[in-house]
Amino acid sequence: MKTMKTPRHAALLCGVALALFATHPASAQDSERINTLSAEIEQKVIDWRRDIHQNPELGNQETRTAGLVAEHLKALGYEVTENVGVTGVVAVLQGGQPGPVVALRADMDALPVEEQTGLPFASSVKTEWNGEEVGVMHACGHDAHVAMLMGAAEVFAGMQEDLKGTVKLIFQPAEEGIPGPDEAGARAMMSEGALENPKPDAIFALHVGTATPTGTLGYRAGPILASSDTYDLTVTGQQTHGAVPWGGVDPIVIASQIVMGFQTIVSRQIDLTLQPAVVTVGTFDAGTRYNIVPGEAVLTGTVRTYDEEMRSFIKERMDQIATQIAEANGGSAELNFEPDAYATTINDPELTAAMLPSLDKVEGATPLEIGQQTPSEDFSFYAQEVPGLFMMLGATPPDADPSEVAPNHSPLFQIDEGALLVGVRTLVTLTTDYMEMNS
Repeated sequence: MKTMKTPRHAALLCGVALALFATHPASAQDSERINTLSAEIEQKVIDWRRDIHQNPELGNQETRTAGLVAEHLKALGYEVTENVGVTGVVAVLQGGQPGPVVALRADMDALPVEEQTGLPFASSVKTEWNGEEVGVMHACGHDAHVAMLMGAAEVFAGMQEDLKGTVKLIFQPAEEGIPGPDEAGARAMMSEGALENPKPDAIFALHVGTATPTGTLGYRAGPILASSDTYDLTVTGQQTHGAVPWGGVDPIVIASQIVMGFQTIVSRQIDLTLQPAVVTVGTFDAGTRYNIVPGEAVLTGTVRTYDEEMRSFIKERMDQIATQIAEANGGSAELNFEPDAYATTINDPELTAAMLPSLDKVEGATPLEIGQQTPSEDFSFYAQEVPGLFMMLGATPPDADPSEVAPNHSPLFQIDEGALLVGVRTLVTLTTDYMEMNS
């Protein structure tokens, strides 16, 4: 086995996967067919990825990408619904035999980042975002996600008569969010029926990254990605001359004390042996001139957790700390959390354990149990409705210098396109094996 297994992982296998192993598909013929069909379209997947990379689109603006996807799926014989959740595409392929419904999701949006990779297919796109002109780049690998799912769609079409169930493909906009309070991304698609007619029995997704070598399939049962809460804090004091600070109330000093108070929540008030947590202040804005004590200071930041009880406790303590420190210093504080927060991404333990033998079958893949990751994903909302499995696909050449590898969201972010074929094979293998086990 290529998988690194911990005692907890072994318990999962004993509790679920071993019970299913006797019926788990192990057909070398099926795997060979998947390998052959995927290898035949590898260059197409690479070409799609480069085309989408060169023509990135921000959240809810993915009209070109969605059009490319829809045209491809219609040509393959899928039942295609467009403009779901603004620009999303949902496609259904009924297999030749009865069985479960398996959903696969790929996000389509790029980021407001000006690309600096120097690739021959680098983006030079600029557009307006939140009232400003910005560069646009696929700095998080969503171009790869779309291309891999387009490739998987073609493999499924070539196997349609033998599929024991229904494939449902979800090409989603705005995973990175949009400015303002409007519902977007996974929640918008779900509000418009993306998980209905038919409702999936399971949902899978991959996310490329540069933390591990190409082909690594990072998985974890239970919480794998953190929830994400964005907040803003306004501290109000009383403006005065910088030479006469006693003539007013200094919101900078108050806000500074609040910043330090926030840090004691994680270091002193929660049990980190249960779950980790992060409270970050990302911006601190106050004042216009060196010799004026301003009347207001504004802070923004993020909170990351893996447990809903801990999440609620941290938010409550932040409000108490901010309010009471401000009042003790003669000022006031108002803390607001944005309503578009992402939930914790939780991999269904039974589904994860049951699918581990499938990961071992994928040619070119190296399954690896990973720790909890602090980024967030709106795949979390799909996984609240149906059992889900979200994995990290390594896309870094094995001989790359770790100090020179750019992370996701960097203007220098690049992937090893050798990971694309592994991704296609993983998506198809998970789907067909799940159907085999549950048909």
